[in-house]
Amino acid sequence: MELQINGRPVTVEWEQNAATAALRRLLAQGPLTVTAEPYGGFEVVGGLGRTLPADDAQTTTQAGDIVLYNSEDIVVFHGSNTWAYTRLGHITGMDAAALRGLFGTGAVELALS
Repeated sequence: MELQINGRPVTVEWEQNAATAALRRLLAQGPLTVTAEPYGGFEVVGGLGRTLPADDAQTTTQAGDIVLYNSEDIVVFHGSNTWAYTRLGHITGMDAAALRGLFGTGAVELALS
């Protein structure tokens, strides 16, 4: 799977779980673009438009973590939070400052293929 944030490809280490398997099957039908909005000063959140299998566990996230929230929202972190999420992956090679710069201050386009 590939992820672009605001048109820029990022390297992701994807988890091997039921949620990412379902996401792969979904993307086999075609690419998906999600508009994610800033939330809480530490993440962007966008609806997938469908649910994925969740295996939520109490998690403390780090910058670069990609998680599933409420079985239907994709969340990308540029900060940290503790909540029950299903891990999807982690963006490598970018720190929190680089991610904040990539996200900007408004809506963020997440393109998955």
